[in-house]
Amino acid sequence: MDAASRLLLSGERVLWEGKPSTGLILRPIDVFLIPFSLMWGGFALFWNLSVWMIDTDGGDLLFKIWGLPFLIVGIYITVGRFWIDMRQRQRLTYLVTDHRILIVKQGSSSTTKSVDIKRLPSLELEERRDGTGTICFGTSSNWFGRNNFGIWQPSLDPTPQFIRIENARKIYELIEEQAR
Repeated sequence: MDAASRLLLSGERVLWEGKPSTGLILRPIDVFLIPFSLMWGGFALFWNLSVWMIDTDGGDLLFKIWGLPFLIVGIYITVGRFWIDMRQRQRLTYLVTDHRILIVKQGSSSTTKSVDIKRLPSLELEERRDGTGTICFGTSSNWFGRNNFGIWQPSLDPTPQFIRIENARKIYELIEEQAR
């Protein structure tokens, strides 16, 4: 609470503090993303192996280097995105105060997102059977929109949100109560 207490406004009270789940998160869009990433990564691996290992005549260096960015992207979208997302979520802390929603990211460069609780554009709850869920503060942006890596990594979605928190409905109701 020490890091959060310096972010509070004068007279502001913390009503809830929490963290996101730090494990692997699979979402419905992954039904499409995982096969796509496996095809992309598999082709990029095949391409690179064939030009670097099988091509023994020396080949054109530019032709060999051409496939490396595709391999790097393939590694990221196949496995890297899950690992990076888990690491990002480990550094997040969520707060609900009587005035604001705060999303604090700790690390070498700390960032804070603050949303006035009385001026929430919209409030969306996605709840799972186990009681965990995600609360979005605003309308989720288009998955294929500009600057939205949230399709690949929930922690990079530009829409402020509490990702996969415990007792999501209870926190959702607390926020609704404060917004009135």
